[in-house]
Amino acid sequence: MSMRVAVVTFPGTNCEHDAIQGLEAVGAEAVFWWHTETSLDGIDAVVLPGGFAHGDYLRPGAIARFSPVMAAVADFAAQGGPVVGICNGFQVLTEAGLLPGALQKNAQLTFACQPCGLEVAQTSSVLTRGLEIGQHLEIPINHFSGSYVCDEATLASLEANDQVVLRYRQNPNGSVANIAGICNVAGNVVGLMPHPERAISPLLGSSDGLHLLGSLVSSLPAHR
Repeated sequence: MSMRVAVVTFPGTNCEHDAIQGLEAVGAEAVFWWHTETSLDGIDAVVLPGGFAHGDYLRPGAIARFSPVMAAVADFAAQGGPVVGICNGFQVLTEAGLLPGALQKNAQLTFACQPCGLEVAQTSSVLTRGLEIGQHLEIPINHFSGSYVCDEATLASLEANDQVVLRYRQNPNGSVANIAGICNVAGNVVGLMPHPERAISPLLGSSDGLHLLGSLVSSLPAHR
């Protein structure tokens, strides 16, 4: 029985098809889930894909966090359901308070779109189970507001609770502590700026994204 993953689509989302293709490549049944839905019945995991939700007005993710589906996502996450936010989806998760910190404009104030070397920092999140600490991945980034920031107390808490999931090997945007992705304390909610769904084939430059998406799908039977 395949795992059913909801790919939440807001007005302005533009990576939903990529996310569905990537999830299908690792054996999931991925379905579009419009932002006005108020339930996640029959869903095993949630992915908030990249794009410019609601045009990124105010701040990226600041309007999307009020979409009806987000109350259901918060309840789903509180019950241990796997939730992954990619790029704009990461921004939505921080705005919704499901992950700490915030994403601000890149340090160089330019749009960053390039292959990026990552290092796996922990292997207890739904996105990194089955990987190895220190494992290198090559996954592209595509963002203008991708610099992860938080205060010193939050950073200390992230480090102490092993919540840093991925780090940049060469920091492309000024993120504090080279952070490319984090998770909540339970490890079931993950946000990352790199796009694993764009690294699912050597023809795209890398297939390393399959390691992360495959980890998510393999974690679903335990949740169910």
